[in-house]
Amino acid sequence: MSDEETTRIRVAVAADADEIARIHLASRAATMPYLPPARHDEAEVTWWIREVVLTRCRTWVAVRGTEIVGYAALDGDLLDHLYLRPDVRRQGVGTLLLDEVRRHSPDGLSLYVFQQNAEARAFYQRHGFVVVDSNNGDRNMENLPDLTLRWIPE
Repeated sequence: MSDEETTRIRVAVAADADEIARIHLASRAATMPYLPPARHDEAEVTWWIREVVLTRCRTWVAVRGTEIVGYAALDGDLLDHLYLRPDVRRQGVGTLLLDEVRRHSPDGLSLYVFQQNAEARAFYQRHGFVVVDSNNGDRNMENLPDLTLRWIPE
């Protein structure tokens, strides 16, 4: 891997909101075709990232060269978001982001994942997460069945 391809993780800042929103929308569209149509346009998602996610969560971005290629947001011990640009999937970027989040979660980490999202479920299970709860979808905006996964450090 050349220096240009090296991925580094840094804390997200407000100026990253536009790119984080684009990644959020592109990732969901590419990896979760079963989702209902988006309720919010890019401008609304950008506002939400800047005003809600970046103010409420500890958020990191994965940067390759000068481009943001993924992000993760941690709300307490809940991994609220981990999304990658579709073209960088399966290149270790998600693992780098997850490792950073876990470094900041010494007592463990929980997350929600749609039951239909087999790829994400497999990713988290490879990283030591186990299913601790299931839900019929009444706790998420998409109203889709989901699972609660938990990782506890050894």
